[in-house]
Amino acid sequence: MEYSHHMATLQPPAQIPLPSRATAWDHAAILALGATGCALSYDALQQMAVAIHVRGFLTYLFPLLIDGFIAYGVRALIILRGTSFRARLYVWTLFGTATAASTWANALHAVRLNQQTASSTLRLSDLTVGILSTLAPLALAGAVHLRILITRETGSVAEVAAGASAVVDEEPKSQAQGGRPADAPLDRIVEIGRAAAVQQGRLSRAVVRQAVKDEDLKLGGERLTEAMNILRPEFETEANLS
Repeated sequence: MEYSHHMATLQPPAQIPLPSRATAWDHAAILALGATGCALSYDALQQMAVAIHVRGFLTYLFPLLIDGFIAYGVRALIILRGTSFRARLYVWTLFGTATAASTWANALHAVRLNQQTASSTLRLSDLTVGILSTLAPLALAGAVHLRILITRETGSVAEVAAGASAVVDEEPKSQAQGGRPADAPLDRIVEIGRAAAVQQGRLSRAVVRQAVKDEDLKLGGERLTEAMNILRPEFETEANLS
């Protein structure tokens, strides 16, 4: 097997178009949107809990039960996207039920208040009020989804950038420092040196070096010393036995 004199130098990869990394302002904006949607939906659901005769402090837990399933349901859908269909169907059922319950409860709360409130100012129809009231739970779900996506994509960008940097910075094992071709493998040098020593009837650095050179391979002083340290005991043992 022949090795070429020159080996191609590893070139830096072409610039990879990476999406912009999320800043602290991005995370703060998403957090603010999610918190606002949660607060608005929480207020409506807490009043609905009172209307369905949930007692005392438990009315404040009712919104957490419904909107909590929405918030964590989004994350569960992303985590389990590669699992079986039955598992994903189950999570979709929980998420869909919680979302439908929250939006329906928000809409019903807003419509009933709209029907009971007499106002001389701007008055919207029940349909408009109901639709607008559903924005709060949907905003909560959307904010959670955005937060997960941005976090995941930011991590992916960092991994891609680190990988590209490693490719550029890593010194190829097949090359020595200074860009010079690396020495041939040690086992190959030992094999060539052993055959040359048997053919010449003697073992020396010059014999091994010339044999390796004839094979069109590169050989440095340190690699030659390593090979000689392996070959000398073999030939000394053979000489003692003879």
